[in-house]
Amino acid sequence: MSDSKFINNLTQSFVNYDPWSACRVRYDRTAQPAAPAAVRGWPRWPRRFLLVLLTLVSARASAISFDELQQSADAGVLLDWGKRYFYGVQAPQSVDRAIQLFCLAARQGSGEAQYRLGDIYARTLAGRRDEVLAAAWLLKAARSKYGAAKVRLAQWDLTAAEIATEPECVLSGQMLARTLPRPHPVAPPSIPPLAGPVPPGTGKNPPAVPKVTGKAPTRGAIERLVRLLAPDFGLNPELVLAVVEVESNFSPSAQSPKRAQGLMQLIPATARRFGVADPWDPHQNLRGGMAYLRWLLDHFDGDLRLALAGYNAGEGAVSLHGGIPPYTETRNYVRRVARVLGVSEDGLGAVDTRPRGQMRPPGVREGRKADAPGDWRSGFFAVGESG
Repeated sequence: MSDSKFINNLTQSFVNYDPWSACRVRYDRTAQPAAPAAVRGWPRWPRRFLLVLLTLVSARASAISFDELQQSADAGVLLDWGKRYFYGVQAPQSVDRAIQLFCLAARQGSGEAQYRLGDIYARTLAGRRDEVLAAAWLLKAARSKYGAAKVRLAQWDLTAAEIATEPECVLSGQMLARTLPRPHPVAPPSIPPLAGPVPPGTGKNPPAVPKVTGKAPTRGAIERLVRLLAPDFGLNPELVLAVVEVESNFSPSAQSPKRAQGLMQLIPATARRFGVADPWDPHQNLRGGMAYLRWLLDHFDGDLRLALAGYNAGEGAVSLHGGIPPYTETRNYVRRVARVLGVSEDGLGAVDTRPRGQMRPPGVREGRKADAPGDWRSGFFAVGESG
């Protein structure tokens, strides 16, 4: 090989080398990134030295200052870096910086950025919960045809609320604590069956809601209730039944050593988060668990493996580890749900999590094969996609 050709190949290695892609091996401490093609065949120590040098140079080349980012006119780039700052992946974790970048992208019309601002303000991620500001941004996201926003908006009664049409971007130090009324209780204490026929001319009688108000309803009654409620949350009833079986084996009185309670094993914090007043009530427990599962699927772009891992270990643990956490309990949990569904763990990517015939909201992807190039960590930074 001529000197000029060698230098050209080495230069291309510096330009094209992606240490993050080369190191995309989960939880394998012995895994080493693949060396660029131009240096393969070199003696071991020079090759290792150059590999470290390439990594440092590539990481430095990919760095960009926050001030430079704020000057960008590309909503996709702003959204991409907002995610990095929000999750602390390849950038220092900072909710305020994420808010600033999401705000710039939202002003340029990004529905996902508008949704993410609403999500931040609807929770206590910026120190306080401002549901009025959250609703304003979610309304903008809904007008931008970001489907998941409508699901979030349904939790509030906005009829008497004063919502700004052009909401502000508020950082954590200036957050206000404001709440909005709920349209109705999340779940009534009991559900009596529908009585009497419907008036003439209004069609067929709707199916009665199964009564499962007792502490020990039959498995058949629970299954009927799941099939009735799951479509309201955009969930495949078979998926919910698999989770119930693994969590509690259909026992409404089940309780774990960690105080997880009821059919879908809600811990007290999760029960409060999703408005469950009585976790021992089968109907309330199912609604709370389904709401959480739906939220996790939206949060992780429809990736069922990550949603199930988040249901067991919490979404924070999944984000922290960039995938299924290396906890034996969580890994076994995901495998058990897959087994109940009749698929392998890898096969979870092909499971349709929505009821048959129901369309997915825009921006939410499903059916991705686990650990393929389109998995969560790589798709996480894809421009224009939720993640």
